[in-house]
Amino acid sequence: MEYPYAVTVGADGARVVFLRSAELWLLDVASGTERRVVEGPVGSYAADRDARTAAILRDGELFRADLIGGTVTAVPTAGPAHDARPDPQGLRIGYVTDLPGAASLHVTGPEGDRLLAGEPGNAWREHGGTIAWGVPGPASAEFGRDRGWWWSPDGTQILAVRSARASSLHLLDLDYGWVDVHWDRETYPYLAQVRWFGGGPLITVLRRTQQHGLILSIDPRTGETQVHAELADARWVEPIPGTPRHLPDGRVLVGGELAHDGFDARCLFADGSLLTPPGLYVRRVAGTLPHDGGPAGAPDLIVEGSLGDPAVREVFRVRTSLGSGGPEVSRVAVLGGADRVTVGGDVLVVGAQVWRGDRRVANLRTPGPHLPYRPDPALERVTDRRLPAAVLYPTGFVAGTRLPVLVTLGEGPGHQQVVADRAAWQERRRWADSGFAVVSIDSRGTPGVAPSFEKAVHRRLAEVILADQADGLRALHGKHPDLDLSRVAVRGHGLGGWLAALAVLRRPELFHRAVAREPVTDWADLPVPVAERYLGDRSDSAEVYAQHALSGGSPDVLLVGAELPGFRSVPDAGFDEERAFLLDH
Repeated sequence: MEYPYAVTVGADGARVVFLRSAELWLLDVASGTERRVVEGPVGSYAADRDARTAAILRDGELFRADLIGGTVTAVPTAGPAHDARPDPQGLRIGYVTDLPGAASLHVTGPEGDRLLAGEPGNAWREHGGTIAWGVPGPASAEFGRDRGWWWSPDGTQILAVRSARASSLHLLDLDYGWVDVHWDRETYPYLAQVRWFGGGPLITVLRRTQQHGLILSIDPRTGETQVHAELADARWVEPIPGTPRHLPDGRVLVGGELAHDGFDARCLFADGSLLTPPGLYVRRVAGTLPHDGGPAGAPDLIVEGSLGDPAVREVFRVRTSLGSGGPEVSRVAVLGGADRVTVGGDVLVVGAQVWRGDRRVANLRTPGPHLPYRPDPALERVTDRRLPAAVLYPTGFVAGTRLPVLVTLGEGPGHQQVVADRAAWQERRRWADSGFAVVSIDSRGTPGVAPSFEKAVHRRLAEVILADQADGLRALHGKHPDLDLSRVAVRGHGLGGWLAALAVLRRPELFHRAVAREPVTDWADLPVPVAERYLGDRSDSAEVYAQHALSGGSPDVLLVGAELPGFRSVPDAGFDEERAFLLDH
């Protein structure tokens, strides 16, 4: 990948570190010059607070890189290393070994290599399992948490997950002292978010039903916790990535939802005060930047979100010091599909652009993503529910030519398809040029519009989404009469594949053929948090799960990478085979 990725900005704003083509590079912000630090292949890296030192992993081997001097040194480890991270001062490196079994947490530095936490063998004997330290733990990925340990800001402690039958959290001193983090883990078993940067650690924990959660601060000396905020929703709680976090003035930033007095918004709050306007759908908090002319303790938040148009993802600056006029937000940039936002000191990196204040100071060298097509879909909002929708015609299409319709469902619920980004339409352009009018409809259950829009599918996912797809397709036909609704095919992957098969089984009057790639055939095969987020507790919702089962057969469904009696199934279908199947009516 030649496009810069895995970007890190030092807290002093002097250096930007990133990977390009699996090689580690550094940009000196003051001079705007780049230099390669490590030739590839670099599997992963992590930098200290000021981006002066990096821990680099290559096929389980650990290296320390001096990002100022440019030297790279091999570091002996107790075994193949994973998730290596230097402490904030760059003196020591922590890493995990013995994956995927009884993982252990090690620290290497001036004192040599030390085992900080680990329980090898089948220590969890009563259940025949192992105990792992420093790995994310069960269900963590379903909440966007991909880490299992964190350095304290002063580098003297590590906060680590211990995973057995359930996950617990512990504070480990480098002198081998440790304390447990205390919360009601029976009531709140899911550890959804962890952050330790300024102030004490902050965590988000959720009930098994995901309808209630707590934002807790941890006393790093005793492990005792204090409730800072509660999250509640009758359907499910959706924490915002990048929260919770301490603001410089001591307030705690929390992501939540506003659903009263006519509001329907995904917002940010600081100790109960609303910081974002109701029209801004907040997707992620990237960090903070100093506010020009403002007090040092009241920086601006850098937020990824959508304002007005769910198809467009943008970067915003949000004031943390509230004036008499209420929340203040200003647009910074529009994001492409591959663009990420990273913040450090007074420097902001948006995709490949490096900004200091309101001035672009550098571009990370990149040829740009190679896009073989330049698709131009017609973006619409249809039905009284204002469903985001799009139609993509073949190249050179002449109005008045009736076209078979291919409805793409992508990955299914939780994934937007209707986006104003050419990179997202490359495969769909290919399908359109095969002779289809390609249609995408973001039904309820899709993020980006509003919380109520996203959560209307709770316990009735199939019913709501199929109704929206059918209503949206008919509404599009009113605006695009060349869509031939007598020839409609549908295609999806994963949960989208499940929906594609279900569309033909339950709405055959409109959806005539389907290709389901690696579909979910049984909701019991999904991770418990995913299944229960949409359908509720399995133990008291048997009828709901039965209503969402993919059963029965149809000659008009092609399963790829799945087996189910009654369906036509192939191990893997290429583009030509899928195209022939979908066009053969």
